Amino acid sequence: GRNKMEIEKAINTAVEYEVRVREVYVEALDEATDKVGRRIFKLLADEEDRHVKYLESKLASWKEDGRLSADDLDTAVPSAELVQAEVAKLDKAMEPQDRSREVAMLEKAREVEKETTDFYARLVKDLPGEASGFFKRFMEIEQGHLEIVQAEIDALNGLGYWFDMPEFNLENG
Repeated sequence: GRNKMEIEKAINTAVEYEVRVREVYVEALDEATDKVGRRIFKLLADEEDRHVKYLESKLASWKEDGRLSADDLDTAVPSAELVQAEVAKLDKAMEPQDRSREVAMLEKAREVEKETTDFYARLVKDLPGEASGFFKRFMEIEQGHLEIVQAEIDALNGLGYWFDMPEFNLENG
């Protein structure tokens, strides 16, 4: 019935959002020259790529058995608190570089991450039980990306350089 259509449409739309975010990071990755910046963009691009594949596989299994759960969805991105703690430790005395291009890329990423987070927030509110919980996990992860992107913008604007993130390994998660 209506719910089934609605959930199918929600997953398909989620794929479109994730593809769009991935494109922004892939494009940024192409343009970024800074080693740390490239690593951050690659981390985020890879994560969005995983989301696309994950959503597609979930759509297939949902069509089969009508079950939807994101219990096994992990993120490689550390929490914003962790990142901000790292930023706080940085030496503010370094000579800032002009990072306007990278900041512009991050601002574009921030915009699509915000739209994507808002989209998931609407689904969490509007969809029934299991589907709501499924998209809540995505909302939390994209919210985390948004915070990371914002923290990088703050660092580039304030310090003139990227700060790195601890390596997160999903395989051992």
